Parts: sequence; structure tokens; C-alpha cells
Amino acid sequence: MALMLSLLSALVVFSHGHGGSLGCNLTLNHDVISNENLVILDQMKRISPSLCLDDRKDFRFPQQVVNGSQSQRTQAISVLYEMLGQTSRVFLTEQSSAAWNTTLLHKLLTGLHQQLEDLEPCLEQDVGQAESAAGKDPTLAVKRYFMGIRLYLKHKKYSDCAWELVREEIMSSLSSSTSLREGLREKDGDLGSP
Repeated sequence: MALMLSLLSALVVFSHGHGGSLGCNLTLNHDVISNENLVILDQMKRISPSLCLDDRKDFRFPQQVVNGSQSQRTQAISVLYEMLGQTSRVFLTEQSSAAWNTTLLHKLLTGLHQQLEDLEPCLEQDVGQAESAAGKDPTLAVKRYFMGIRLYLKHKKYSDCAWELVREEIMSSLSSSTSLREGLREKDGDLGSP
């Protein structure tokens, strides 16, 4: 529990560190942090997934929502923000603290928080546009996907194999979000400008 409090405290401290940023500008730093998060997730590997074949599950990642060519800019920002927030939520639990190396977990959560913070101005800027966009909310598919992950962990009693498969799944889904970020840059050249 003390670890959870220190992680939450660190997130609060970090959240006040960039309060002055205005406008929507996903810098290359956003991509660097994304890649660092994938490296950290890879370093968190504790057991071989081949030992967990009986625990395998298709979490049904909603690939259509990260397909940059189909997503409108507003939806892409919302989906990316939701994916990062839901990933944080999975790893910001007592069970997660017990399962993973705390140093790596802290680095991952800090990186995820920084990415969320980078996206907030974009999200706020596009709120009006999102409300008027026709069609259903693409973040619902992301929420259902992560709900399935959390239910799976609970059903498997947060076993080592369950955590390993979830770690692997989240690595894959975050890798898929690369196309979403690239699509944002193509649709709005100033988003990726250094």
C-alpha cells in the first residue's frame, strides 16, 4: 500500500510540472517515451509465455480503432488517450505492485502519465469537434477491451501467468497505437513538428 501511495504522489508531482504548456503539439519526445514504455514492458518480462499456454486468451484488441486511415483526428486523440489511461489503470493496482519489479513499474507509470499529459491539450482543443462528430464513440471499444483484461486478471486471481499474458497483450496494443500517432501527424502536420 505504501508503494501505491508513493506512485500516486509521484504522479501528482509530475502532473504539476508541465502545467504551462499550451496548444496541441505531440513532439518527438512523445514517441521517445512511447518507445521507452515498450522497452520497459519488455524488461518487465518475468516468465516465458510458453509456460502459460493453458492461460492464453484472445482479448480481441479493437484494431479498427487504431487504424490511422479510418480514424478522424479527434477520434484518434481520444482513442490514444483512452488506451494510455486504461493501461495506467491496469498497472496502477495493488496486485500489479506485488507482481512487478517496482522500479520498472514506476518508470512505466511515469512514462504513461507523461504521454497522457502531452495529449491533454489536444483532447481539450478537440472536445467541441468530438461532440459534433457523427458515429459511435470509438473509445467504448477500448474501454471494453481493457475491461476484459481486468476481468481476466481477476478471474485468474492475478497469477504470474495472467500478468505475463496481459503484459504481452498490452505491449502489442501499445505497439499498434504507433499507426494512430503516425496518422495524427499526417492529418495535422503541426502535431509532430519539433
